[in-house]
Amino acid sequence: MTARLFLLTLLGLVPIMLVPAWPTALIVIAVLVLAAVVDFFLVPPVHALRLQRTPGPQVRLGDETHSILTLINGSPRLLRIDVRDAWAPSAGAVQTRSRHVLAAGEETQVRTELRPVRRGALDADLVTVRSRSVLGLIARQKSVEVPAAIRVLPPFASRRELPSKTQKLRELEGRSAVMIRGMGTEFDSLRDYVDGDDVRSIDWRASARASDLVVKTWRPEKDRRIVIVVDSSRLAARRCGEGTVFDAALEASLLLTALATGAGDRVDVIVADARVRAVASSLRARDPVHELSAALTPVHPELYDADWETITAAVLATTRQQALVVMMTALDETTLADDILPVLPTLTAHHRVVIAGVEDPALRELAEARGDVEEIFTAAAAEEELLTAASLQTRLRGLGIASIQASPEDLPGALADHYIRLKVTGGL
Repeated sequence: MTARLFLLTLLGLVPIMLVPAWPTALIVIAVLVLAAVVDFFLVPPVHALRLQRTPGPQVRLGDETHSILTLINGSPRLLRIDVRDAWAPSAGAVQTRSRHVLAAGEETQVRTELRPVRRGALDADLVTVRSRSVLGLIARQKSVEVPAAIRVLPPFASRRELPSKTQKLRELEGRSAVMIRGMGTEFDSLRDYVDGDDVRSIDWRASARASDLVVKTWRPEKDRRIVIVVDSSRLAARRCGEGTVFDAALEASLLLTALATGAGDRVDVIVADARVRAVASSLRARDPVHELSAALTPVHPELYDADWETITAAVLATTRQQALVVMMTALDETTLADDILPVLPTLTAHHRVVIAGVEDPALRELAEARGDVEEIFTAAAAEEELLTAASLQTRLRGLGIASIQASPEDLPGALADHYIRLKVTGGL
């Protein structure tokens, strides 16, 4: 029943008030019922309406996409329909309701703008179709499941830092690798000797053939291995800044992948908690960053403890070549002492290990608050957390393991700078 039938019912109260008698009331009720029954049979059924959804292209979180809903009138009658193209709330659908008049066999399309607020595969909800006649007293309604989903990739907001980091890497490589031969460099080419070149770089055989002094030039070694381990356990599910610790770890992983693959290195990413959740590699990927984003899109933290023995076995199975292993996990005292430190000797025997953690920016704010007594106690607790993290970093440094802890906005850049230092100094 529609609002028109309700208004018609209110209108029927007028003759009853003017002639307050049972016959008048019965006549009004009979007219209303007859009008509703006639209109019900005049309403075309919606079972002959064919529906199809076509989701738009996958986008990164923060960008907009769309979905196309196709309506085809397969009945021989004219359809006057109201359509609701519903989506999950996290898909951010805009203007989901529309009204159409379709002749027999006519086809139309409804475009629904989507502004996702969460990454992952976001499924569509039911499509509700309401059919009505010219009178509009009674409507037939049906909800139909039309499967569709949009894929929302991680945002990769730190890509704005990629050009500057790449330029810095190239400048430092060019400055340090032309005349220095050592770990992490390989032969590049020959060139004529100029004043100031190291005489130890002279290639005497090539000089004899050329009848002039020729020196060897060196460049940073390519095809080094980077293995990024992203912890997706319960510790990664806690809120930190505008997202979670896991989201910040993904952001840092994307920037490091883009920088390392651009420098000619191979990157493997392992996402794991109690089991290995996802694995991505840049070996055969045309666009490593996109491939990594697509692989990590459906992965979310789970409320399990990380099994670091399983993670260590996965790292060792990924590469036998010496690699830089970046472990993106929380610098938690209990986890580090009980779970990570026992497996570190196995990793450090073959690889260089770096532990990167996300620092909650709220801790700094709480540690600086000095208002009332409650804020002072809170500041003391926050300061204790910061001191514990600093103590863990000192302990790791004593074991020869580098550690990085920064806010979600600063972690990608800090990790990229550490990679650049290792790359330039031949630490990989």
